[in-house]
Amino acid sequence: MTDTQAAQHVTKPYIEQSENNNDEERQVRLNLAALYRWISRLGWDDHIYTHLSARVPAPNDQFLLNPLGSFFSEVTASNLVKVDLDGKTISQSDRKVNWGGVTIHGAVYEAKKEAGCVIHLHTIPAVAVSALDAGLLPLSQFAMFLYGKVAYHDFTGLEGTKDHRRHLQDDLGDKKIMMLRNHGTLVWGTNVAEAFDLCLRLEKACAVQIAALSSGAKLKFPSDEVVKYTAEQQAKVAVPSLGWMAITRFLDAHEPSYRE
Repeated sequence: MTDTQAAQHVTKPYIEQSENNNDEERQVRLNLAALYRWISRLGWDDHIYTHLSARVPAPNDQFLLNPLGSFFSEVTASNLVKVDLDGKTISQSDRKVNWGGVTIHGAVYEAKKEAGCVIHLHTIPAVAVSALDAGLLPLSQFAMFLYGKVAYHDFTGLEGTKDHRRHLQDDLGDKKIMMLRNHGTLVWGTNVAEAFDLCLRLEKACAVQIAALSSGAKLKFPSDEVVKYTAEQQAKVAVPSLGWMAITRFLDAHEPSYRE
């Protein structure tokens, strides 16, 4: 494939024509496309790598991924590719998806029937924290919000096999956040709003931790009691949907092409 052909393959319009193209799926597509655009604006993407996904309403063994080779800023509601848990393309499209994405996201959807959205990123602060033996430390309010919510998965090579999927599931356990050692992060939520809210707190926590450690100064840790209490407080007041509504309002005003 030439560079010109590759560019046409990535950018040509595609409108899903399956029988499941109902209003519910359309809304999932809009939210996931908005998530891609917002994470691109935040600078959390990694060239054409990493991936975000959302489960379609029915059947619940299918989910949406970005087309292989596209930037997050190119994703639209209509060019998201629908696949099943084994990576078989359901969409009437010749586009491919990242096989590692099928393994990682499929692992969550297979194990967590309530999962509606999965985010996998390679940001520098998060990868740096994943490489620290101590992992995520309660050095900030952001990190304290995530007390008891973080699992860890050791790096064993590029994900792409059923063994990798099983190991991801085993290590994830009952958590919604997992630090992929020497690799990145994995976050899931019941919907796009919840997944992004958790991801936002994790990314900020990692950025603060690396900044604090880089200062070389003595670190001040809160007590275990304060950390636990802060997490309990946050769980009672968190309203992910409000933050997500603000994001979609901004995109509708400044980058409405995600809806195409």
